[in-house]
Amino acid sequence: MNQVRRGYLYGLGAYGLWGFFPLYIRLLKPAGPIEILAHRVVWSVLFVALLLAAARNWRFLLNLRRRPAALAGVTLAAALIGVNWGTYIYGVNSERVVETALGYFINPLVVVLLGVFALGERLRPAQWVALGIGGLAVVVLTVDYGRLPYLALTLALSFGGYSLVKKRLGLPAAEGMFVESAVLALPALAYLGWLVWHSDSTFGHVSAGHTALLMLAGAATAIPLLLFAGAANRLTLTALGTLQYLAPILQLVFGVLVFHEPMPPARLAGFALVWLALVVFTLDGIRQVRRSRAALLAATPEPAAATAVR
Repeated sequence: MNQVRRGYLYGLGAYGLWGFFPLYIRLLKPAGPIEILAHRVVWSVLFVALLLAAARNWRFLLNLRRRPAALAGVTLAAALIGVNWGTYIYGVNSERVVETALGYFINPLVVVLLGVFALGERLRPAQWVALGIGGLAVVVLTVDYGRLPYLALTLALSFGGYSLVKKRLGLPAAEGMFVESAVLALPALAYLGWLVWHSDSTFGHVSAGHTALLMLAGAATAIPLLLFAGAANRLTLTALGTLQYLAPILQLVFGVLVFHEPMPPARLAGFALVWLALVVFTLDGIRQVRRSRAALLAATPEPAAATAVR
């Protein structure tokens, strides 16, 4: 199997697992959203620590200690991903899976906006059109919901900000996740201890299966991220950008068909506008990649011409 096919398998695995997350999180009831988040953090630290111990890769911690700016960046990344995880868990357990799916559909457009405001990037006309359509979609959905779709916007903004910080840090997947989870581990452990002290913890008090599922939250968090890292190292950004829609599509399907959440015509129209924006955005990205490749080929001398020069 060549590396590109392996990259597609890794990408499908990562986004497929993320797409099935609503089913997993629903199984964690009656644990509340914050308790689930705390367990996700604590077991993630333990799971990734085992991976790093097996690989004997702890030197990065020493290097990170000498980089205070990187440590501050990791802390910010941890806060953003903590907000993202907590918002998503709350959305799923409050029967708003459709709105959480919307957040991950909007996310690529938010990343583009962050590129403009944080990195000074210039947008192509088609990208501005996509953003305009996306903004119109938010207006339509706001009218439908009777409020801003704040869960979707929080998910999109927090994950977009997390992606921006991670891009600047450049840490490997497992090492970065370990440090981020470690930053969140102390408040997570404190909250779990508080629940035990007040006899409100569900861990070990519901069933053996429920306890096992809470403990598996670390693996369920880390494995898709590691698969994603494997895909990112083997695929182009265009290929990754296309695959990323798999997760919210699955989440939307589960929200409507499995959890029977409402999808009135106005809400469907809002989603249709989001999908139109993503089609414009994706096609523009594909066209830009093709133009770049054509320009590169045109600038590369042919072998015969190169020989003649020598």
